[in-house]
Amino acid sequence: MSAPEPASRSSNRSTPQRCSYTYLSPENTQEGRRLLDSITWPETPPLPKPFSLALTTSGAKSSFTIVPRDGGWRVGDELTVRIQLRDYNGNPKKSGGDYLTTRLHNRKLGAGVVGQVQDHLNGTFTAVFPLLWNGPADVEVLLVQTSESITVLKRVDEEQPDRIQFSSDFRLGSVTETSTCNVCLDPDKAPLCDFTDLHTGEQWFCYKPKTLDCNTRVSHMVVLPGLKISEEESLLFQSQQMVSKGINMKVLIKALGKATVTISAKAGEIKKITTEPSGYYYGNEWRPLGGPKVHQFNNASVITACLKGKQLHMFGDSTTRQFYEFITKKLPNLLRFEKHSTPQCGPFLAVDHTNDIMMTFRCHGPPLRNYKINLSQMQYVANELDQLNGGPDTVVVVGVWAHFDSFPMEVYYQRLMAIRRAVGRLLNRAPGTKVIVRTANMKDMNVHGSLYNSDWFSLQRDKVLRAVFNHPGVLLLEAWEMVQAHYLPHNLHPPAEIIKLMVDMILSNTCPENRG
Repeated sequence: MSAPEPASRSSNRSTPQRCSYTYLSPENTQEGRRLLDSITWPETPPLPKPFSLALTTSGAKSSFTIVPRDGGWRVGDELTVRIQLRDYNGNPKKSGGDYLTTRLHNRKLGAGVVGQVQDHLNGTFTAVFPLLWNGPADVEVLLVQTSESITVLKRVDEEQPDRIQFSSDFRLGSVTETSTCNVCLDPDKAPLCDFTDLHTGEQWFCYKPKTLDCNTRVSHMVVLPGLKISEEESLLFQSQQMVSKGINMKVLIKALGKATVTISAKAGEIKKITTEPSGYYYGNEWRPLGGPKVHQFNNASVITACLKGKQLHMFGDSTTRQFYEFITKKLPNLLRFEKHSTPQCGPFLAVDHTNDIMMTFRCHGPPLRNYKINLSQMQYVANELDQLNGGPDTVVVVGVWAHFDSFPMEVYYQRLMAIRRAVGRLLNRAPGTKVIVRTANMKDMNVHGSLYNSDWFSLQRDKVLRAVFNHPGVLLLEAWEMVQAHYLPHNLHPPAEIIKLMVDMILSNTCPENRG
C-alpha cells in the first residue's frame, strides 16, 4: 500500500481532462489489466437464430448426481456432485458459461456451506463440498442465470455502460437548472463540467447548464431510464414467481437419485480440506475457517462492553448502513444525530458519552443511486479515510459494490484502488486501526433487476474486491457466502438474522477477547 499523499478537492473545470468508462489510471494499469483478465467469464453461446427458448438452458430438465464414495462419507471428507445441464427439449448442453451455485445444508442443525463449482465448458459441471458436520446433509444446486442470459448481460454491459443515469441541480438565487451527469459523457453533445476529484482521480461529469456556471451544482440524484431488451431476450430472465412462462433464473435443479447424504463422525485425524470455503453455518452460527473466531453479542450490555472507548466508522452503501442501524437500535443509550441528514445516505452520528462510544455512517460518492442528496453529504470514501486519526480504538467498515454493478469493471476497480491507497495511508499513520471490508451478496432478481444488479454482475465485482483487498491489514467480511449458505431467501438487503451474524463478525474483530 502506498505512502501518504496530500488531499485535495474536486475540480470545477468546464473542459474535461479525460472521459472513458474503461480508463485505468497509469498507476493502476498493469495490475488492473492483469486482474480483470484473470476473472474473465467463460465464453457463452450466441442466442439461437431464429430465437427459440427451447434451445436454451432449462433448470427443470437439468439434473445433478451425487458421486458415490466407497465406505460412505465422514467429517473431513469431500462430497462430489456432477451436474448435467439440458435445454427445454431435454438435450444435453454442449457449451459452458452458465452461472450455478451449490449449497450443502441441514435446516434442523442450522448448518450450511457453499460448494466449489467447476465449469467443464461442455454443459457439465462439478461441485465439491467439504464435510464439516456429523449427520444428514442435503445437496442444493441453483441455476442462477443461464449462459444465454449472460450473453445478453455481456452485450448490455458493452453497449450501454451508461444505462443508469444521473442528474444534478445547479442553483443560483431563484434560478435552478437540472443537467445530466455520469462517469463519462459525450463532450460533442454539449460543454462539460468536470467534477473529477483531484485527490482520488475519480471521474464525474455533468453537462454544463445553459445559463449557470459549473460551480453552482448543489445536488445529486439518480435517473433510471427505461432500459429495454427484446421480448425474446426477456424470456431468458424468468424468476421463480413466473411459473406460467417457465423458469430459468434462480431455479433449483433436481437430483437424479438421492439428494441427501449421511455424514458419519470422523475416524482419526481429519485431513486438510482442499476446497476450503471462507466458513460455514452450524447451530445457526457462522464459523469462519482460517479467520478470527466469531463470538455472540446478543444484548446491549455485551455490545456496549465491546464498543466502550471505541470509534466505529462505517462507509459505503445501504447494505453497510444496515450495520449502523442494527447496532444503534440495540443500544438505547446512544444519542443519534440524524435529523438533518439524508435518510438513506447520512451522514449519521451516534454517541454514548458515558461509555465513550462513537459511531458514524456516511454513504460513498457517485455513482450513488440516491433519489436526491445534497452534495455536502456525499463524499468519496478515500477522502473520508484520510480525515481519520485512526488507532487501536478505531474500527473502519467499508462496503462499496452494489451501485457499480451497471458500470464497466474498470470504473469499480479504480474506486477500490483509491480506497485501498487510503487504507494504506491510514494503517501507515495508525497501525492499530482495524479495517473491515464487506463483500457483495446475492439478491432476489427479476428482468429489470438483472439488467442493473444481476448476481452475475455482483459476482464479478466480488472477485475484484477480494483481490484488491487481499492484505493482512484488512479483514474481509464474508457477506457472499453468509447469504448463499443461509436458508433464508437472497435479498439485496439481507434480513436481520443475517445482519446480526455479520455484526457479530465486526464486533468479534473489534474486541476478540470478548466471549459474549
